[in-house]
Amino acid sequence: MERSSELYARAKDLMPGGVNSPIRACLSVECEPLFIKKGDGAVLTTEDGKTYIDYVEGWGPMLLGHAHPDVTKAIQESAANSACFGAPCLAEVELAEMIVDAMPGVDMVRMVSSGTEATMTALRLARGYTGRNKFIKFTGNYHGHGDPFLAAAGSGFADLAIPGTPGVPSGTVQDTLLVPYNDLEAVRKQFETNGDEIACIIVEPTAGNMGLVPPVEGFLEGLREVCDQYGALLIFDEVITGFRLSYGGAQKRFGVTPDLTTLGKVIGGGMPVGAYGGKREIMDRVAPTGNIFQAGTNSGNPVVMAAGIATLKVLRDADYDALEARVAAFAKELHAIIASKGVDVTYNTIASMFTMFFTNEKVTHFDQAKACNAKMYASFYQQMRAQGVYLASLGLEAAMVSFAHTDEHFEKTLEAARNVTF
Repeated sequence: MERSSELYARAKDLMPGGVNSPIRACLSVECEPLFIKKGDGAVLTTEDGKTYIDYVEGWGPMLLGHAHPDVTKAIQESAANSACFGAPCLAEVELAEMIVDAMPGVDMVRMVSSGTEATMTALRLARGYTGRNKFIKFTGNYHGHGDPFLAAAGSGFADLAIPGTPGVPSGTVQDTLLVPYNDLEAVRKQFETNGDEIACIIVEPTAGNMGLVPPVEGFLEGLREVCDQYGALLIFDEVITGFRLSYGGAQKRFGVTPDLTTLGKVIGGGMPVGAYGGKREIMDRVAPTGNIFQAGTNSGNPVVMAAGIATLKVLRDADYDALEARVAAFAKELHAIIASKGVDVTYNTIASMFTMFFTNEKVTHFDQAKACNAKMYASFYQQMRAQGVYLASLGLEAAMVSFAHTDEHFEKTLEAARNVTF
């Protein structure tokens, strides 16, 4: 028995499903999970000593690749001074300054410890600021596992076919108004009916949890307009897109400024982190300045902040355009190889992200993504993994590329794809 299989057997006796996050169980691709020992740039090494080209990148945060020397050094130096203060530190001020300088919609920022914590608090802040309870969420958008968001949340919910939200009282989600992603007319209809009760719209400005689905032309601009018209807030969940779509996130790339922004993933260089920020007048409502409460012992953790500073310093000077061009060319060729085998496949790509959808129509919303051939993706995943290519273990997840990926990594991946049979 291989080491990963041995560890998985042990883990199933100790943790639900043998994992600490459902997606890691690889159920939808009918595999056992690989147990990872180390990462180096764009390559992972398992406990069995096997190496894989990584297109998961920690589900997004490892934009510089694994174990970047500047980030590793910052973590080591900070950890030598203590892993936790539970008090203010210089690093949290410096990272806050970098985020405020980079993100057009952020005048002030509050650090937290996860993306879920960030989105949960941003919703609370929007409700407290507007005095309204309802909010619009898009089907297939994922905003963490906070109770109000667990309705049509995409990703694991779709692939694992979990029906509804067990454990969440019906009253918790009664103010969640579901609308198809990229359907601006449906948004307007909700506001025509409930406009004076809607606190906010929360949206992944580029969806990453129903596969990669960019916004259609005018969609984000339309959300900004309708929020302004009805006095609601616009929240961009940039936990995935922040510092990945551009150094200033999706809001800078698309030129649409939200009222509130949630961040995570990249800003800790892979360490556990989240943040929410926005306009000063809104953020001033957060305690202790205001009366909307949020707190956390590890918020602004010194080791995490040091990792984030080191990461953003490198990204600030990185050539995003060059990486995007390389990823676009790679995704185009990968698609052509798969399509040449006579299967239905389309793809989306933006910045350093892409998704191959096993369907014959362009994917712009969740229903199209759910209709993709999951069995076909599972076969593709299994065969690519057998050849040393590590893809997302759900078809409804975006593939991630880092600055550490080389042309050699791409060519090895394409060669593996040429060997796949359906």
